[in-house]
Amino acid sequence: MPINLPEINKPRIVIVGAGFAGIKLSRKLSHKDYQVVIIDKNNFHQFQPLLYQVAMSGIEPSSIAFPLRKLFRRTKNVHIRVAELESVNPDQKFIMTSEGQVNYDILVLATGVTTNYYGNESIESNVYSLKSVSDALFLRNAILTDLEKALTVRDKDKRKALIDLVIVGGGPTGVELAGSLAEMRKYILPKEYPELNPKEMEVHLIQSRSDLLYGMSDEASKKSREYLEDLGVDVLTGVRVTGYDGNAITLNNGQVLYSTKVIWAAGITGNRIAGIPDEVYVDGNRIKTNEYCQVNGFTDFYALGDNAYMEEGEYEGHPQVAQPAIQQARLLAKNLNGQIKGKPFKPFHYRDLGTMATIGRNKAIADLPYWKTQGFVAWILWLVVHLKSILGVRNKILVLTNWIWSYITMDQGLRILIRHKTRRS
Repeated sequence: MPINLPEINKPRIVIVGAGFAGIKLSRKLSHKDYQVVIIDKNNFHQFQPLLYQVAMSGIEPSSIAFPLRKLFRRTKNVHIRVAELESVNPDQKFIMTSEGQVNYDILVLATGVTTNYYGNESIESNVYSLKSVSDALFLRNAILTDLEKALTVRDKDKRKALIDLVIVGGGPTGVELAGSLAEMRKYILPKEYPELNPKEMEVHLIQSRSDLLYGMSDEASKKSREYLEDLGVDVLTGVRVTGYDGNAITLNNGQVLYSTKVIWAAGITGNRIAGIPDEVYVDGNRIKTNEYCQVNGFTDFYALGDNAYMEEGEYEGHPQVAQPAIQQARLLAKNLNGQIKGKPFKPFHYRDLGTMATIGRNKAIADLPYWKTQGFVAWILWLVVHLKSILGVRNKILVLTNWIWSYITMDQGLRILIRHKTRRS
């Protein structure tokens, strides 16, 4: 059965996904010329680069989530439906969702990616991921719950497994999370858990490659490792996890680590969608597009951001970060707006604005197009760029306030356990 949507005499653009690409595209489209329908499983946009700070009780979850209806409440031709995509029918121009069928004139997939566990089911069923606000809250609860449990355990090995943490993946998420956990051990544990010995708590960062922050400069990789080791993080490179049963982590070098919490930040992959031919996909389940972001072999069907694969110059698939998604969305909006007026499409050219990662207080890495820097200056740049990118004035103020408070007091005030209540039968 079709989803209830108003039928008007305008081309309907259906955008699946309210991430960086989906939001940018929908805001840039000329709503006087199109009807825009946004499909997402959530009713909010989430700012993923700061999910780890939610997990670490550094900022409130609501400060990095912005309600879609508030964002578009003054735009009459934008319609939001909370549903999950199930299949695509490009020939008959409709999609099937968990709530019903949606017809389209133009379809844009900006569905993003999910965590890649490389087919290891035991790992997938036991580790924590960090791809959504709910993931971040789940991890926050797990960390706080195990700290409380550790106070009740007499056995040293069991207590150590409760407070030790393992992060798998040495990209920006893994590095930032490891630094944040190390600072929690240094500043928070002695004040709030004086009965626990901070020296007992170990933070391990495991990276299968020989260096951290793959894709950034050698200087960034070396400096990030230096910062992490200064904070007391055990950095293991050139090794990979072969198994995890919820307590013991086995590595391919024979080493075994013990922890009740393993955070998986080791890879990403797209989700294959029924109705899209297998030949359209490349490794990582990314959808092949031409230089106009149009899915290969189809008309009026586009893919943007992390789930799209475009070959352009030196790029065989653009980096799966926010900027390519935003830039692709901006160009597609310009092309679609111009199409109404009979203007030809312009091809996409990616402009690399650089990459950043923060490791802790006054410690960050910034690889910019014409300048590389580390330390306090990079940390300030990281703060400014991320604060500017958050949607909503209120959210910007909340995040900035939390950052200032944490910097001055070396503390956070959001370590509250929120447990799910089951309904009585």
